[in-house]
Amino acid sequence: MRHVIVPAAAVLVTLAPAAPAVAGPHHQPQKVPVAEGYGGAVATVDLDASKAAVDVLKRGGNAVDAAVAAGAVLGVTEPYSAGLAGGGFIVYYDAQRRKVHTIDGREAAPRAMTATSLEGIPFEEAVTSGLSAGVPGAVAQWDLALRRFGTMSLKQALQPAVTVASRGFVVDQTFHDQTAQNAARFKDFTSTAKLYLPNGAPPPVGSVFRNPELAATYRELGRRGTGWLYGGELGKEVVATVKRPPVAPGATRNVRPGLMELRDLRDYRALMREPTRSGYKGLTVYGMAPPSSGGSTVGEALNILDALPETGVHEYLEASRLAFADRNAYVGDVPGVPLKELLSDGFAKERACLVGDRAIAHPAAPGSPDGSYETCPAPQGTAAETTAEGPETTHLVVADRWGNVVAYNLTIESTGGNGIVVPGRGFLLNNELTDFTFGPAPGDPNLPAPGKRPRSSMAPTLVFDHGRPVMALGSPGGSTIITTVLQILVNRYEFGMSLPEALAAPRATQRNTAQTQAEQGFLDRYEQELEARGHDLVLNPEIGAATALEFLRGDRVQAVAEPSRRGGGSALVVRQRR
Repeated sequence: MRHVIVPAAAVLVTLAPAAPAVAGPHHQPQKVPVAEGYGGAVATVDLDASKAAVDVLKRGGNAVDAAVAAGAVLGVTEPYSAGLAGGGFIVYYDAQRRKVHTIDGREAAPRAMTATSLEGIPFEEAVTSGLSAGVPGAVAQWDLALRRFGTMSLKQALQPAVTVASRGFVVDQTFHDQTAQNAARFKDFTSTAKLYLPNGAPPPVGSVFRNPELAATYRELGRRGTGWLYGGELGKEVVATVKRPPVAPGATRNVRPGLMELRDLRDYRALMREPTRSGYKGLTVYGMAPPSSGGSTVGEALNILDALPETGVHEYLEASRLAFADRNAYVGDVPGVPLKELLSDGFAKERACLVGDRAIAHPAAPGSPDGSYETCPAPQGTAAETTAEGPETTHLVVADRWGNVVAYNLTIESTGGNGIVVPGRGFLLNNELTDFTFGPAPGDPNLPAPGKRPRSSMAPTLVFDHGRPVMALGSPGGSTIITTVLQILVNRYEFGMSLPEALAAPRATQRNTAQTQAEQGFLDRYEQELEARGHDLVLNPEIGAATALEFLRGDRVQAVAEPSRRGGGSALVVRQRR
């Protein structure tokens, strides 16, 4: 009989109240983290984005229409996490065809980038440069999603974002703090300082922030179509900014030019990919395949947990440690990623036998997903470190009245991307190419190459029970995205928490690193116990900022956002009653 160890915290969790939202120019209601009802639901980090999605649903649009509309609004209100010069991954359930699809809008390396292009460059110097800017995929992804699965045109889907950018939004503490944290580099670019440091300082909390240049850009994009970016005049402006960043007079920062050319934009395509699929406690879990490592790593860790006789926080950390060891060794935008074997029961059992009473010695070596599995073989590979990834990104979930469901991660990588606003256009460029391994690292599947997409940890996830969707979830947070999604699933299905409790519970993240990072509430409850078992824990004040939804009985849906992390999120439903 399989035993489940239920942490005491599972029955002691209390939900923090939602962070109060400042009343907007139209006296908007406060954002709340949990909503239940009918006819469709949405959860994002931002009230304006959630309202845009729900308004689309109320007007008869479907989940894809609403997700694109919300994503575009987040480019206005969460511009340091997302935007039209970024990229992302969509996992979509088509209820009519009963099929899960995924759309890869990940940014790509220019043709001129090679395996050595980032070698020897300090990470922080690479971030704030034209060199880090990948060919953006968000607009191509929006267009493909709408054409394949939506009911609205791109112009229609962008209209809510045009309205918010023109009308403005109320600056909250998170936006102010993120601007302040970036002020030193923002002031080094004339276009960025003009937009985000009015009067030489971050916009004060409670003020209304407008971005008329972005409103005009969205409006023109809707009128001209995607070709305006992918080979047209807007694309020329992006390339010019990448190659000749608008460095402010007197700035001493070493800002490296980028390698992007107009043909890189012209050649970019968003791609349909097969989702990853794994079983867990009788459920089916769908995720994103490479170039994301989210689907394979979450799936492998769940399989390892399923193969263990009992599950507690120690086992959660060890399963994650082993899955990350395999991710680092095998997963990237390269041919021949052994997805089938990484997600196989045989491989999971082989890896699970390494989980004992004490923490595995650091670093855990990767296994051999070769299809030939023994009871407990010695690890064969050489361990690779988990490379740095920005803590930002954002995630949203949408369900509509027809049962279609979207989980959507979108990003510009680090907080504020590469720090460079395209002059006159109102949006920041991404620094996504810093997700590549800088090298030298012979054989690493994540070394840069011409046209290659950097490995991502984004993990938009759908969970099914007997063919019916029961949950959608995801989070920002760099490589902690994977552990955040994994821990929410463990909290919900192993420890018996409700979905709001599962999101609010304190988190820890083990990514085959020497130390396990953990929030204070997790340390308070588990530090002594886990350190006695060989874990080395260190404080991380905030891990992730998840959004999720769950289908309840009677066609009711529960949308859930963070109660407090990153200022709290916004959950809305179309109707609270039938």
